[in-house]
Amino acid sequence: MKGRSVEIVWLGEVAYREALDLQFSYLERRATRRIPDTMLLLTHPHVYTLGRGGDEANLLVSKGTLASEGISVERVGRGGDVTYHGPGQLVGYPIVLMEKPDVHKFVRSIEAALIDALGAFRVESRRIEGLTGVWAGERKIASIGVGIRKWVTYHGFALNVTTDLSRFRRIHLCGLKGREATSIAEETGCAPAMEAVRDAVAAACNRRLEGFA
Repeated sequence: MKGRSVEIVWLGEVAYREALDLQFSYLERRATRRIPDTMLLLTHPHVYTLGRGGDEANLLVSKGTLASEGISVERVGRGGDVTYHGPGQLVGYPIVLMEKPDVHKFVRSIEAALIDALGAFRVESRRIEGLTGVWAGERKIASIGVGIRKWVTYHGFALNVTTDLSRFRRIHLCGLKGREATSIAEETGCAPAMEAVRDAVAAACNRRLEGFA
């Protein structure tokens, strides 16, 4: 269905569980074709999440320690292992109806969109064969984990803009021992405005996901 565009919705900061409930609401409406394909863009307060098959051994700090800091650990229905979300990170949840589900192709399209957007900030980034996400050199700058229900995608990606990278030292990032995270600010030496990154990512996602189904 060529020419189908993706509606962009900016939500600002939203708590993780609230955002998950919102995704399910959008998913149900998209499955019944009451709304168009939609990209929810937002930020989260501090939270660690584990995908369906995520190994809690990859969380290097106890849940009790995190709870004492007001940080939750959430087990959710996306692919992938453990990751971190927090201030300074742009999160995107694409709610896209796929007539012929191809999650692999969909994830590659998101990766391509993020690589496009990062180019606007002079960050050279790439895919690494066999590893989901986007990388600047050998360090991960964007994580991706999607789910699909009723042929509609949910969950999505997290792009590090000005993220406190020390937060990633509390996990084996995405279950990968020895892998480190980076951010746009770390790679360029300057901190872009979240609004500018949001707009670049929105435009790139619309190009790459338009007519996906």
